[in-house]
Amino acid sequence: MAVFRESVPRDLPGKMMELNWTLVLLLVLLGAAGVGMLYSVGGGDWEPWAARHAIRFAAGFVAMLVIAMFPPRFWMGVAYPIYVVALILLIGAELFGATVNGSQRWLDVGPIRLQPSEIMKIALVFALARFYHDLPTERVSRLGGLLVPAALIGIPALLILKQPDLGTTLLLVATGGAVVFLAGLSWKVIVPGVIAGIAGGIGFFSYGLEDYQRQRIMTMFSPDSDPLGAGYQILQSKIALGSGGFTGKGFMEGTQSQLDYLPEKQTDFIFTILGEEFGFVGGLVILTVYALILANTVAIATSCKSTFLRLTTMGVATTFGLYVIINVGMVMGALPVVGVPLPMISYGGTVMLAVLAGFGLILGAHIHRNAEPPRGVGLFG
Repeated sequence: MAVFRESVPRDLPGKMMELNWTLVLLLVLLGAAGVGMLYSVGGGDWEPWAARHAIRFAAGFVAMLVIAMFPPRFWMGVAYPIYVVALILLIGAELFGATVNGSQRWLDVGPIRLQPSEIMKIALVFALARFYHDLPTERVSRLGGLLVPAALIGIPALLILKQPDLGTTLLLVATGGAVVFLAGLSWKVIVPGVIAGIAGGIGFFSYGLEDYQRQRIMTMFSPDSDPLGAGYQILQSKIALGSGGFTGKGFMEGTQSQLDYLPEKQTDFIFTILGEEFGFVGGLVILTVYALILANTVAIATSCKSTFLRLTTMGVATTFGLYVIINVGMVMGALPVVGVPLPMISYGGTVMLAVLAGFGLILGAHIHRNAEPPRGVGLFG
């Protein structure tokens, strides 16, 4: 069974006292900012986005605290089953999924519409963390230590790419690659792998992308070449960010949002609205909150004695950080336009719940940071 130091609390009050309340507060600030921005883009109305966002955040927040209370032995046990369920949902989306804006990413489960690719991001981190927890360090860079992670990453990546969702595919692969790297992969494997990845990326860009995907990438370099077509979103986004100046136009005073010049303003381009209404200062404050969240998660990861907890924490942090980097880079024109939301602020139920579930695991890792479950031990292990 798992080994617990005296500093690992076992009762509920003790665990609540051990919560990283700084991290909890930072997440609440982001959730509140999301509600406020969605109230603004809704024209000063709680419907159709702000009220639902608030309800989802409240539900996700409670779930986050519940998840944090479970010991690592439980999560190790359900790591592989959760991955299998997420994979089944991805296959279900491929076979029976709803098509929205040309992509078959959503799956209707009763009254709930899920985006299985968002669930897979957390499930993949789980499965990889469990695999490397059980694998002796000296076998990480051997063939057996490479093939299993390659399959765990590659199978869902291909399913998501087929939807098609290039942005989520790249994010999933990057997150999986980060976990593999942090598990202790040898540089003798990393260097050839990076070279092969670059060569494969060039080949995929030339022959594997759809025409519209290739056009999105090229538009990043010259949005003015098609100002009313492929370059429209990014040009409107830059106009909004630039017009916000240093302190912004004021809450609900942004022309791009209030006059509906910017498509997807409630989801992928929510940071643009924030920049227009609150300017450079507002954008910097939000980015500082994100940076503090990531700093806290890294500190938690380094304090964990268990490989499983350490890799789970860093995997979730990597996913979260990539969300922010890709979204902000996208709306500023530094990266291609892809369907990656700004976590905790953009409208989207599955993303919100997946992110908060991930932070529930991180908070749980902080509570149980001194736990050292041996290899092969878990609810089903």
